[in-house]
Amino acid sequence: MAPSPPTPDSLLTTQEVAALLRIHPKHVYRLLKRGLPARRAGGKWLFPREEVLRWAEQSPRARAEPPTEESVPAPLLAANGDLAVEALLTEHSAQGHPLVGFVLADRTRALSLLEAGQVLAAGWHGVLPPGRRGLARLHLVHREVGLVAAPGRQPPALERLSRVRFASRPPTAGVRHHLDELLHTEGLDTGAVHRRATLHASHRDVACAVARGEADVGLASRAWASRLGLSFRSLGHEDYGLVIPSARLGDPAVVGLCETAQGSALRRALRGIAGYEPGDTGQLKLLSEGKKSR
Repeated sequence: MAPSPPTPDSLLTTQEVAALLRIHPKHVYRLLKRGLPARRAGGKWLFPREEVLRWAEQSPRARAEPPTEESVPAPLLAANGDLAVEALLTEHSAQGHPLVGFVLADRTRALSLLEAGQVLAAGWHGVLPPGRRGLARLHLVHREVGLVAAPGRQPPALERLSRVRFASRPPTAGVRHHLDELLHTEGLDTGAVHRRATLHASHRDVACAVARGEADVGLASRAWASRLGLSFRSLGHEDYGLVIPSARLGDPAVVGLCETAQGSALRRALRGIAGYEPGDTGQLKLLSEGKKSR
């Protein structure tokens, strides 16, 4: 039996609004930011039909600039495998939001994928490179990073790193930049420290190399050290989160990520991970060029 036509006072789904306004369904989420009347119910957006029609008549931009399928990035998040990202995606899926996939990448490659329109969000911390505009930052966690070693063994001092088997990260990784600054402050040569070091794609890979006995010491987060039962010596703290094109904040996958990040379930999960402080988790800010993505 064919479905009954919507009544004048009915609540429409996103697909029905798109058909009513003759726009692409993904454009509906952009219109939400412009004032499209909507109600939130059961984790979904519903739209009062008559209010939508009145709003469309009064808003000439309602049908403007519909995105094509080619212009919408795949629902992917590129990051280095931080446990905060793992917790975010786990909670995101559990709450029934549109699925978001994961691409393993350090912060530099993640940002490149974001700018190329291949992913919706990228893991990032620190200062954005010059020339980056139109980005927002979703804060996830304040994390502790440092040196990890086998259980019961104290990680060595910085001046001894060049004399041990060192599992490090590529120069493009954010945590590597943090280490290099500390080496410079101590008057140590980062080139000498990394001459014999092995470079790994993520905190997880570094911690696993140490746990397997392939390295004496590694550069990783306290969270991964705790996950694998490794010893840890702190080198400092940093804020970690996601950068997202501000033009994509209305996309359903991004809306879902933000809602998950702002929920109590994720905060509870992060509090249970060593080295994480989730006080500002879920905070969303538009970024200015050259400022720290805090």
